[in-house]
Amino acid sequence: MSIEVKKTDLDFSEIHERMQWYVDQEIIPCCNTLVLQGTDVVDVKTYGPLDHETNRPLAEDSIFRMHSSTKIATSIAAMTLFEEGKFKLDDPLEKYLPEFANMNVLKAGATSIDEVEPCLGSMKINQILSHSAGLSYGFVEPDSVIDQAYNAKGINPMAPGSQMTLESLCKDLSELPLAYQPGTFWRYSFATDVTARLVEVLSGQRFDDFLKERIFQPLNMVDTDFYVPVEKQDRFTTMYMPTNPLDPMASGYVKADDPYEGANSKPTTFLSGGGGLMSTLSDYLSFVQMILNGGEWKGQRIIKSETLDLMRTNQLPAGVGVNFPFWEIPGTTFGLGFALKQQPAEGEPDSATGEYHWGGMAGTHLWMSPNSNLAGICMTQRMPGFWHPFSHDFKRLSYKIAGN
Repeated sequence: MSIEVKKTDLDFSEIHERMQWYVDQEIIPCCNTLVLQGTDVVDVKTYGPLDHETNRPLAEDSIFRMHSSTKIATSIAAMTLFEEGKFKLDDPLEKYLPEFANMNVLKAGATSIDEVEPCLGSMKINQILSHSAGLSYGFVEPDSVIDQAYNAKGINPMAPGSQMTLESLCKDLSELPLAYQPGTFWRYSFATDVTARLVEVLSGQRFDDFLKERIFQPLNMVDTDFYVPVEKQDRFTTMYMPTNPLDPMASGYVKADDPYEGANSKPTTFLSGGGGLMSTLSDYLSFVQMILNGGEWKGQRIIKSETLDLMRTNQLPAGVGVNFPFWEIPGTTFGLGFALKQQPAEGEPDSATGEYHWGGMAGTHLWMSPNSNLAGICMTQRMPGFWHPFSHDFKRLSYKIAGN
Protein backbone atom coordinates (compact mmCIF):
# COMPACT_ATOMS: atom_id res chain seq x y z
CA MET A 1 0.00 0.00 0.00
CA SER A 2 1.45 3.35 -1.01
CA ILE A 3 1.80 6.31 1.34
CA GLU A 4 -1.20 8.65 1.13
CA VAL A 5 -0.23 12.18 0.10
CA LYS A 6 -2.43 15.21 0.78
CA LYS A 7 -2.89 17.38 -2.30
CA THR A 8 -1.61 20.96 -1.97
CA ASP A 9 -0.49 23.78 -4.24
CA LEU A 10 3.10 23.39 -3.01
CA ASP A 11 5.77 22.68 -5.62
CA PHE A 12 8.43 20.29 -4.33
CA SER A 13 10.31 20.00 -7.62
CA GLU A 14 13.32 21.85 -6.24
CA ILE A 15 13.76 19.14 -3.60
CA HIS A 16 13.29 16.39 -6.17
CA GLU A 17 15.85 17.90 -8.53
CA ARG A 18 18.42 18.42 -5.78
CA MET A 19 18.11 14.92 -4.36
CA GLN A 20 18.23 13.39 -7.83
CA TRP A 21 21.40 15.40 -8.44
CA TYR A 22 23.06 13.76 -5.41
CA VAL A 23 22.18 10.33 -6.82
CA ASP A 24 23.23 11.22 -10.39
CA GLN A 25 26.57 12.56 -9.14
CA GLU A 26 27.12 9.28 -7.28
CA ILE A 27 27.48 11.07 -3.96
CA ILE A 28 24.73 8.93 -2.45
CA PRO A 29 23.52 5.62 -3.94
CA CYS A 30 19.79 6.17 -3.42
CA CYS A 31 17.44 8.29 -1.38
CA ASN A 32 13.90 8.79 -0.23
CA THR A 33 12.39 11.99 1.13
CA LEU A 34 9.09 12.68 2.86
CA VAL A 35 7.67 16.00 4.05
CA LEU A 36 4.80 16.47 6.50
CA GLN A 37 2.71 19.49 7.42
CA GLY A 38 1.20 18.65 10.74
CA THR A 39 0.61 14.91 10.46
CA ASP A 40 -0.27 15.07 6.74
CA VAL A 41 2.22 13.85 4.16
CA VAL A 42 2.47 16.55 1.50
CA ASP A 43 5.35 15.08 -0.51
CA VAL A 44 7.11 11.74 -0.85
CA LYS A 45 9.69 10.70 -3.43
CA THR A 46 12.22 7.94 -4.04
CA TYR A 47 15.46 8.36 -6.01
CA GLY A 48 17.82 5.77 -7.42
CA PRO A 49 17.80 1.97 -7.14
CA LEU A 50 17.59 -0.24 -4.08
CA ASP A 51 21.00 -1.53 -5.11
CA HIS A 52 23.30 -0.79 -8.02
CA GLU A 53 24.15 -4.43 -8.70
CA THR A 54 20.64 -5.39 -9.88
CA ASN A 55 19.08 -1.91 -10.30
CA ARG A 56 15.93 -2.99 -8.46
CA PRO A 57 13.85 0.14 -7.82
CA LEU A 58 13.77 1.77 -4.42
CA ALA A 59 10.27 1.73 -2.90
CA GLU A 60 8.40 3.05 0.12
CA ASP A 61 8.72 -0.38 1.75
CA SER A 62 12.42 -0.87 1.00
CA ILE A 63 14.21 -1.80 4.21
CA PHE A 64 16.99 0.44 5.53
CA ARG A 65 19.56 0.13 8.28
CA MET A 66 18.32 2.82 10.66
CA HIS A 67 21.46 2.85 12.82
CA SER A 68 21.20 5.68 15.37
CA SER A 69 17.71 6.68 14.29
CA THR A 70 16.95 3.67 16.53
CA LYS A 71 17.79 5.86 19.52
CA ILE A 72 14.55 7.84 19.34
CA ALA A 73 12.46 4.65 19.53
CA THR A 74 14.53 3.38 22.46
CA SER A 75 14.15 6.65 24.34
CA ILE A 76 10.39 6.66 23.85
CA ALA A 77 10.24 3.03 25.01
CA ALA A 78 12.05 3.97 28.21
CA MET A 79 9.82 6.97 28.82
CA THR A 80 6.68 4.83 28.66
CA LEU A 81 8.07 3.09 31.75
CA PHE A 82 8.74 6.49 33.31
CA GLU A 83 5.04 7.21 32.86
CA GLU A 84 4.24 4.03 34.78
CA GLY A 85 6.36 5.19 37.70
CA LYS A 86 9.03 2.54 37.14
CA PHE A 87 11.82 5.13 37.57
CA LYS A 88 12.49 8.82 38.15
CA LEU A 89 14.75 10.81 35.86
CA ASP A 90 17.14 11.69 38.67
CA ASP A 91 17.34 8.13 39.98
CA PRO A 92 20.89 6.78 40.16
CA LEU A 93 21.43 4.20 37.44
CA GLU A 94 22.85 1.67 39.92
CA LYS A 95 19.44 1.49 41.60
CA TYR A 96 18.39 -0.73 38.70
CA LEU A 97 21.74 -1.72 37.16
CA PRO A 98 23.94 -2.27 40.24
CA GLU A 99 27.06 -2.95 38.18
CA PHE A 100 27.32 0.82 37.65
CA ALA A 101 27.84 1.57 41.36
CA ASN A 102 31.14 3.06 42.57
CA MET A 103 32.40 4.06 39.14
CA ASN A 104 35.77 5.73 38.55
CA VAL A 105 36.42 8.57 36.12
CA LEU A 106 39.44 9.30 33.96
CA LYS A 107 41.43 12.21 35.29
CA ALA A 108 41.61 15.28 33.05
CA GLY A 109 44.51 14.87 30.63
CA ALA A 110 44.98 11.19 31.48
CA THR A 111 47.42 9.34 29.23
CA SER A 112 46.60 5.91 30.64
CA ILE A 113 43.32 4.16 31.45
CA ASP A 114 44.68 3.64 34.98
CA GLU A 115 44.78 7.39 35.75
CA VAL A 116 41.42 7.66 37.48
CA GLU A 117 39.61 9.39 40.31
CA PRO A 118 36.37 8.50 42.10
CA CYS A 119 33.07 9.46 40.52
CA LEU A 120 31.68 12.50 42.38
CA GLY A 121 28.09 11.38 41.91
CA SER A 122 26.06 8.54 40.50
CA MET A 123 25.16 8.32 36.84
CA LYS A 124 21.53 9.44 36.55
CA ILE A 125 18.90 8.09 34.18
CA ASN A 126 18.31 11.46 32.54
CA GLN A 127 22.05 11.49 31.81
CA ILE A 128 22.05 8.20 29.93
CA LEU A 129 19.08 9.48 27.94
CA SER A 130 21.02 12.64 27.05
CA HIS A 131 24.56 11.27 26.49
CA SER A 132 25.89 13.16 29.47
CA ALA A 133 26.56 10.23 31.82
CA GLY A 134 30.28 9.85 31.05
CA LEU A 135 30.18 6.87 28.68
CA SER A 136 31.85 6.71 25.26
CA TYR A 137 31.42 4.71 22.04
CA GLY A 138 34.82 3.38 20.95
CA PHE A 139 34.78 4.98 17.50
CA VAL A 140 34.06 8.70 17.89
CA GLU A 141 37.63 9.43 18.98
CA PRO A 142 39.47 6.16 18.33
CA ASP A 143 42.84 7.57 19.43
CA SER A 144 41.52 8.73 22.81
CA VAL A 145 42.45 6.86 25.98
CA ILE A 146 38.85 5.88 26.70
CA ASP A 147 38.01 4.65 23.19
CA GLN A 148 41.24 2.67 22.99
CA ALA A 149 40.25 0.98 26.25
CA TYR A 150 36.79 0.15 24.85
CA ASN A 151 38.35 -1.43 21.80
CA ALA A 152 41.01 -3.30 23.79
CA LYS A 153 38.24 -4.83 25.91
CA GLY A 154 36.47 -5.97 22.76
CA ILE A 155 33.37 -3.83 23.18
CA ASN A 156 32.32 -4.25 19.57
CA PRO A 157 28.96 -5.92 18.90
CA MET A 158 29.69 -6.12 15.15
CA ALA A 159 32.85 -8.17 15.56
CA PRO A 160 32.69 -11.59 13.84
CA GLY A 161 31.35 -14.17 16.24
CA SER A 162 30.29 -11.60 18.84
CA GLN A 163 27.84 -12.96 21.40
CA MET A 164 27.43 -9.62 23.14
CA THR A 165 24.11 -8.91 24.81
CA LEU A 166 22.77 -5.75 26.41
CA GLU A 167 23.53 -7.32 29.79
CA SER A 168 27.13 -8.21 28.91
CA LEU A 169 27.68 -4.76 27.39
CA CYS A 170 26.70 -3.10 30.66
CA LYS A 171 29.02 -5.39 32.59
CA ASP A 172 31.93 -4.52 30.29
CA LEU A 173 31.21 -0.78 30.44
CA SER A 174 31.00 -0.84 34.22
CA GLU A 175 34.51 -2.32 34.44
CA LEU A 176 36.06 0.72 32.72
CA PRO A 177 36.22 4.30 33.97
CA LEU A 178 33.92 7.02 32.73
CA ALA A 179 35.29 9.57 30.28
CA TYR A 180 34.22 12.51 32.48
CA GLN A 181 32.24 13.26 35.61
CA PRO A 182 28.52 12.53 35.00
CA GLY A 183 26.44 15.52 34.03
CA THR A 184 29.33 17.79 33.03
CA PHE A 185 29.73 17.15 29.30
CA TRP A 186 28.11 15.62 26.19
CA ARG A 187 29.76 12.68 24.47
CA TYR A 188 28.13 10.32 21.98
CA SER A 189 28.09 6.90 23.53
CA PHE A 190 26.64 3.47 24.27
CA ALA A 191 24.26 5.23 26.68
CA THR A 192 21.16 4.41 24.62
CA ASP A 193 22.12 0.72 24.64
CA VAL A 194 22.36 1.00 28.42
CA THR A 195 18.88 2.54 28.26
CA ALA A 196 17.69 -0.52 26.34
CA ARG A 197 19.06 -2.77 29.08
CA LEU A 198 17.25 -0.62 31.66
CA VAL A 199 14.02 -1.26 29.73
CA GLU A 200 14.65 -5.01 29.93
CA VAL A 201 15.29 -4.93 33.67
CA LEU A 202 12.29 -2.73 34.49
CA SER A 203 9.86 -4.53 32.17
CA GLY A 204 11.05 -8.11 32.59
CA GLN A 205 10.96 -8.49 28.78
CA ARG A 206 13.56 -8.83 26.05
CA PHE A 207 14.06 -5.44 24.49
CA ASP A 208 12.82 -6.47 21.04
CA ASP A 209 9.65 -7.98 22.54
CA PHE A 210 8.99 -4.79 24.49
CA LEU A 211 9.38 -2.62 21.38
CA LYS A 212 7.06 -4.84 19.37
CA GLU A 213 4.37 -4.91 22.06
CA ARG A 214 4.48 -1.24 23.05
CA ILE A 215 5.41 0.55 19.80
CA PHE A 216 5.75 -1.46 16.60
CA GLN A 217 2.58 -3.54 16.66
CA PRO A 218 0.27 -0.68 17.75
CA LEU A 219 1.77 1.51 14.97
CA ASN A 220 1.56 -1.29 12.38
CA MET A 221 5.34 -1.12 11.87
CA VAL A 222 5.40 -4.55 10.26
CA ASP A 223 8.90 -4.36 8.78
CA THR A 224 10.79 -2.96 11.78
CA ASP A 225 13.08 -5.37 13.63
CA PHE A 226 16.70 -6.08 14.53
CA TYR A 227 17.21 -8.25 11.45
CA VAL A 228 15.72 -8.79 7.99
CA PRO A 229 14.28 -12.29 7.55
CA VAL A 230 14.86 -14.29 4.39
CA GLU A 231 11.41 -13.59 2.95
CA LYS A 232 12.09 -9.82 3.08
CA GLN A 233 15.68 -9.83 1.80
CA ASP A 234 14.57 -8.79 -1.69
CA ARG A 235 13.48 -5.45 -0.18
CA PHE A 236 16.70 -4.90 1.79
CA THR A 237 18.85 -2.00 0.59
CA THR A 238 22.58 -2.31 -0.04
CA MET A 239 25.12 -0.32 1.98
CA TYR A 240 27.81 1.66 0.18
CA MET A 241 30.97 3.40 1.32
CA PRO A 242 32.45 6.49 -0.41
CA THR A 243 35.73 6.03 -2.20
CA ASN A 244 36.81 9.35 -0.66
CA PRO A 245 35.36 9.35 2.87
CA LEU A 246 37.11 12.61 3.80
CA ASP A 247 35.09 14.61 1.24
CA PRO A 248 31.31 14.23 1.70
CA MET A 249 30.66 15.75 -1.74
CA ALA A 250 33.09 13.55 -3.67
CA SER A 251 31.63 11.22 -6.29
CA GLY A 252 32.04 7.47 -6.13
CA TYR A 253 31.29 4.66 -3.74
CA VAL A 254 31.74 0.90 -3.40
CA LYS A 255 29.53 -1.79 -1.96
CA ALA A 256 30.17 -2.34 1.74
CA ASP A 257 30.24 -6.00 2.74
CA ASP A 258 28.45 -7.14 5.88
CA PRO A 259 30.81 -7.30 8.87
CA TYR A 260 30.25 -11.05 9.10
CA GLU A 261 28.16 -13.75 7.43
CA GLY A 262 24.54 -13.51 8.49
CA ALA A 263 24.82 -9.97 9.84
CA ASN A 264 21.45 -8.25 9.45
CA SER A 265 19.79 -11.41 8.06
CA LYS A 266 19.57 -13.54 11.21
CA PRO A 267 18.40 -12.89 14.78
CA THR A 268 21.14 -11.27 16.84
CA THR A 269 22.12 -11.57 20.49
CA PHE A 270 22.75 -7.82 20.67
CA LEU A 271 19.47 -5.92 20.56
CA SER A 272 21.10 -2.55 20.07
CA GLY A 273 18.90 0.23 21.34
CA GLY A 274 21.52 2.60 20.05
CA GLY A 275 21.59 1.51 16.43
CA GLY A 276 20.26 -1.93 15.62
CA LEU A 277 16.90 -1.46 13.93
CA MET A 278 16.02 -2.10 10.30
CA SER A 279 12.93 -0.31 9.03
CA THR A 280 11.16 1.32 6.11
CA LEU A 281 9.99 4.78 5.16
CA SER A 282 6.36 3.75 5.59
CA ASP A 283 6.98 2.22 9.04
CA TYR A 284 8.90 5.22 10.36
CA LEU A 285 6.24 7.52 8.96
CA SER A 286 3.76 5.98 11.42
CA PHE A 287 6.30 6.48 14.20
CA VAL A 288 6.86 10.16 13.32
CA GLN A 289 3.13 10.81 12.91
CA MET A 290 2.58 9.40 16.40
CA ILE A 291 5.12 11.84 17.84
CA LEU A 292 3.67 14.77 15.89
CA ASN A 293 0.19 13.85 17.11
CA GLY A 294 1.18 14.06 20.76
CA GLY A 295 1.86 10.36 21.22
CA GLU A 296 -1.24 8.91 19.55
CA TRP A 297 -1.69 7.23 16.14
CA LYS A 298 -5.07 6.09 14.79
CA GLY A 299 -6.52 5.72 18.26
CA GLN A 300 -3.44 3.97 19.68
CA ARG A 301 -1.89 5.89 22.59
CA ILE A 302 1.86 5.14 22.78
CA ILE A 303 3.04 7.90 25.10
CA LYS A 304 1.55 11.00 26.72
CA SER A 305 1.96 14.40 25.10
CA GLU A 306 3.35 15.88 28.32
CA THR A 307 6.02 13.15 28.36
CA LEU A 308 7.04 14.10 24.81
CA ASP A 309 7.23 17.72 25.99
CA LEU A 310 9.57 16.61 28.77
CA MET A 311 11.72 14.72 26.26
CA ARG A 312 12.12 17.97 24.32
CA THR A 313 13.53 19.75 27.39
CA ASN A 314 17.28 20.38 27.51
CA GLN A 315 19.06 18.08 29.98
CA LEU A 316 22.59 19.47 29.59
CA PRO A 317 24.28 21.97 31.91
CA ALA A 318 24.69 25.59 30.85
CA GLY A 319 27.31 26.03 28.17
CA VAL A 320 27.33 22.35 27.13
CA GLY A 321 26.04 21.30 23.72
CA VAL A 322 26.14 18.48 21.20
CA ASN A 323 29.65 18.06 19.86
CA PHE A 324 31.52 15.69 17.56
CA PRO A 325 35.22 15.95 16.69
CA PHE A 326 34.40 15.59 12.97
CA TRP A 327 30.98 17.33 12.60
CA GLU A 328 30.01 20.82 13.61
CA ILE A 329 26.51 20.90 15.10
CA PRO A 330 26.35 24.42 16.54
CA GLY A 331 23.55 25.75 18.70
CA THR A 332 22.29 22.29 19.63
CA THR A 333 21.50 20.88 23.05
CA PHE A 334 20.03 17.50 23.97
CA GLY A 335 16.86 16.35 25.69
CA LEU A 336 15.73 12.83 26.53
CA GLY A 337 16.54 11.15 23.21
CA PHE A 338 16.21 14.21 20.94
CA ALA A 339 18.74 16.78 19.78
CA LEU A 340 17.25 20.26 20.25
CA LYS A 341 17.99 23.07 17.80
CA GLN A 342 18.51 26.40 19.57
CA GLN A 343 19.19 28.45 16.43
CA PRO A 344 18.43 28.01 12.72
CA ALA A 345 21.08 26.60 10.42
CA GLU A 346 22.31 28.63 7.44
CA GLY A 347 19.48 29.20 4.96
CA GLU A 348 16.75 28.20 7.42
CA PRO A 349 14.03 30.49 8.83
CA ASP A 350 13.87 31.58 12.46
CA SER A 351 10.97 29.14 12.89
CA ALA A 352 13.49 26.29 12.62
CA THR A 353 14.47 27.08 16.20
CA GLY A 354 12.90 24.46 18.44
CA GLU A 355 13.32 21.66 15.92
CA TYR A 356 14.02 18.27 17.48
CA HIS A 357 15.77 15.51 15.58
CA TRP A 358 18.35 12.75 15.29
CA GLY A 359 19.74 10.49 12.58
CA GLY A 360 21.81 7.43 11.79
CA MET A 361 25.38 6.94 10.59
CA ALA A 362 24.19 5.10 7.47
CA GLY A 363 22.24 8.14 6.28
CA THR A 364 18.80 8.27 7.93
CA HIS A 365 17.48 11.45 9.50
CA LEU A 366 14.20 12.32 11.25
CA TRP A 367 13.34 15.90 12.18
CA MET A 368 10.28 17.69 13.51
CA SER A 369 9.77 21.46 13.70
CA PRO A 370 6.78 22.59 15.78
CA ASN A 371 7.26 26.30 15.02
CA SER A 372 7.07 25.59 11.28
CA ASN A 373 4.38 22.90 11.55
CA LEU A 374 6.79 20.83 9.46
CA ALA A 375 8.60 17.51 9.69
CA GLY A 376 10.74 15.40 7.40
CA ILE A 377 12.26 11.97 6.91
CA CYS A 378 15.13 11.24 4.55
CA MET A 379 17.06 8.03 4.08
CA THR A 380 20.05 6.79 2.14
CA GLN A 381 22.58 3.98 2.71
CA ARG A 382 25.98 5.66 2.67
CA MET A 383 28.44 5.03 5.46
CA PRO A 384 29.05 7.59 6.87
CA GLY A 385 25.93 9.52 5.97
CA PHE A 386 24.86 11.30 9.16
CA TRP A 387 25.05 15.10 9.13
CA HIS A 388 25.62 14.99 5.38
CA PRO A 389 24.94 17.85 2.92
CA PHE A 390 22.17 15.86 1.19
CA SER A 391 20.04 15.84 4.35
CA HIS A 392 20.83 19.50 5.09
CA ASP A 393 19.70 20.47 1.59
CA PHE A 394 16.51 18.44 1.97
CA LYS A 395 15.70 20.16 5.25
CA ARG A 396 16.59 23.67 4.04
CA LEU A 397 14.45 23.29 0.93
CA SER A 398 11.57 21.83 2.95
CA TYR A 399 11.54 24.94 5.11
CA LYS A 400 11.75 27.14 2.00
CA ILE A 401 8.85 25.44 0.24
CA ALA A 402 6.50 24.36 3.01
CA GLY A 403 7.51 25.99 6.28
CA ASN A 404 5.74 28.74 8.19
